[in-house]
Amino acid sequence: MIGSKDKLIIQKINEERKQAHSTRQNLYKLLEKEIGVPVISFFTSFVYPVGIENSDVGMLQEALRKSDLSKGFALFLSSPGGDALAAERIINVCRAYSGTKKYQVIVAGMAKSAATLICLGASEIIMSETSELGPVDPQIVIKEGNSVKRFSIYKLVESYKELFEAAVTTQGRVEPYLQQLANYDEREITHFQSILELTKDITIKVLKDGMLKDDEEDKIEEKIKIFLTPERAKIHERPIYAREVKSCGLKVRVEDLRSKFWSTVYELYVRLNNYVSHNDIAKCIESKDYSFIAKI
Repeated sequence: MIGSKDKLIIQKINEERKQAHSTRQNLYKLLEKEIGVPVISFFTSFVYPVGIENSDVGMLQEALRKSDLSKGFALFLSSPGGDALAAERIINVCRAYSGTKKYQVIVAGMAKSAATLICLGASEIIMSETSELGPVDPQIVIKEGNSVKRFSIYKLVESYKELFEAAVTTQGRVEPYLQQLANYDEREITHFQSILELTKDITIKVLKDGMLKDDEEDKIEEKIKIFLTPERAKIHERPIYAREVKSCGLKVRVEDLRSKFWSTVYELYVRLNNYVSHNDIAKCIESKDYSFIAKI
């Protein structure tokens, strides 16, 4: 049974959430007036150790189901990334609900890794000169104390391969290499390699079905090398800006940072990014009428 004190706490939380969403509602209305289609936000925290995952698909689908998408919609996206299979499912849901009108993605801040993959599955990416995408190679997220660390699976696999090659070809003592290789689990490395291949396959497939439908798969792979591995970006965290996205042949709309439209976009971004960074709220999927959250 919930005591009266607990009821008051719950009521207060609900009222605070309602008030926060009410403030954002006006921004959604302004954006929709400018862009001509409904705006659905999908934000996951950069502070808490969370990512895009299968459970998000249901929340997003509920928000889409409750909206009038007869003209398509724009997905307002901010996330450090997550599961590539979940991203593929989200792309499928977005395409299914938007139908022939398709969906756009708005990136005001950062949409990295699996979030970049969701962008690549859209019909158009709306960015500014400071908006950031990134390589889609998967990451491992580890929480150590109060900090969150993300490690590139691609780099882990490459470091294992380099050590193994050095152990096989060395003319000297092999023991130092064997000691370092003992820190790796070969089964994990094999699994990681499969994940990398899966991510590449999904990325090429969604582009072949979307923005690069007129290109052959090998040509698509060549065009988007900057996204597939951190080799050209050097590290996973390095931003891929709008001009580089356009150079890959992708459909990008670059908005003026000083425009009234982008001012509204950025205000909503700041409010939502702050919302999923405090009070243990880790995710928010919402429209102007509905708001769904996941707590840490």
